[in-house]
Amino acid sequence: MADKPTLKPWIEAIHAYVPGKSKTSDGRPLVKLSANENPLGCSPAVHKALAGEHQPNFYPDPDATALRQAIGAVHGIDPARIVCGTGSGELLHCAVQAFAGPGDEVVFPRYSFSLYPLLVWKVGAEVVPAEDSDYAADVDKLLAAVTERTRVVLLDNPNNPIGTWLPRAEVERLHAGLPRDVLLVVDQAYAEFLEEGEDDGGFDLAARYDNVLVTRTFSKAFGIAGERVGWATGAPHLVDALNRLRGAFNVTASGQKAALAALGDRDFVRRSRDANSSIRARFVEQVEALGNHGLRALPSKANFVFVVFEGALSATTALDAISEAGYAVRHLPSQDLPQALRITVGTQEQMDAIATVLRQLCEASA
Repeated sequence: MADKPTLKPWIEAIHAYVPGKSKTSDGRPLVKLSANENPLGCSPAVHKALAGEHQPNFYPDPDATALRQAIGAVHGIDPARIVCGTGSGELLHCAVQAFAGPGDEVVFPRYSFSLYPLLVWKVGAEVVPAEDSDYAADVDKLLAAVTERTRVVLLDNPNNPIGTWLPRAEVERLHAGLPRDVLLVVDQAYAEFLEEGEDDGGFDLAARYDNVLVTRTFSKAFGIAGERVGWATGAPHLVDALNRLRGAFNVTASGQKAALAALGDRDFVRRSRDANSSIRARFVEQVEALGNHGLRALPSKANFVFVVFEGALSATTALDAISEAGYAVRHLPSQDLPQALRITVGTQEQMDAIATVLRQLCEASA
C-alpha cells in the first residue's frame, strides 16, 4: 500500500504551463512582449465599468446571461448556443475532457498553442502532432494524422505561436474530411486582428454541424487578459457538455462587467487591430531587411511576429540581447522551436528598439 496519494501516470508526466517572462534572471523588470497582451491597454469603458458599484460578497451570475446575450447580438448567434468560461482555456479543456480520454487521440498542428498538449495529457489521451508546411498548419497533413482513435482536432486560427492563418475554404475542407464523430475545435483567440472581410467560416460551421466548436477570448484585442473571460459556440449538445464541465460561477462578476463594457466599444477593437496591423508590417519589413543575415519573419495574422534565425545569429543570442535592452520576448525550445522567437507587437517605439537590437547583432556577426 502506498504511503501517500498516487498521481495518475499521465498527470505525473505533465509539466506545468510556463508563462512568458516579465523579469530578467536577476529580477529586473522587462517590457513584456512575451504574452501577446494589448499594448493599448483596454477600453476606457472597461475602467469605468470596473470603477462602478461592486458587491464582491455576492456570487456572479452563474450563466453570464447578459454577456451571452450581448455576444449573441454582436455575432448573430443564439445565446443558448454560447457558453462563457474562465478564458477560452477553460472551455478548450472542457471540450477535450468531454470527448477524449485514455486510449483516444487528439490531433493538432505540430506548432500550436502550448496549452494543447497539457489539455490532452490531463485526460490521459494521446497527443498527435500533425506535420507542418514551413511551420504552418497543413490541412492534408492534419487529415493524414487522423485515425479511428481520433476524437478531437484542435486548430488555432490564427495560429499561436506562428501567426499563420487558414482561410475559409481550407477550414471547410478540413471539416469535410473529418469523420462526423470527431470534434473540430476552431480556436479563434486572435480573430479580431484579422482584416475586415477575413473570416475562416468557423461560426458558420458551428451553426450548421454537430461536430464543430468555436472558441474566442477577451484577452487579446479587447485587452482584458487579467479578467480571464472567454466564450464558445456550437451545437446545443456541445454547449451542454461544456456547461456540465465548466466551473460553477466560473466567470467573476468583475469579469462579466469588464467583458460587457469591452464588447460595447467596437471602436477600441478597431483601433487595436489597425495599430497592430501597421506596426506589425513595419517590424516585418525591418526583419526582412536582415534576410541576408539569416533572419526571416513568417507571415502573421495575429498580434505577434514569429522570427526564425537561420544564419550565424542564434535565437538565444538575440533573446539575451533583447533582454539586456529591457524587453521580454518568447523563446520556445520546449515546443521544439529553439531557432525562433515569438515577439508580441508592442508600440512603434518598442518594436523599433527591438529591430535596432537585431540589426546591430547582425552587423556585429557579419
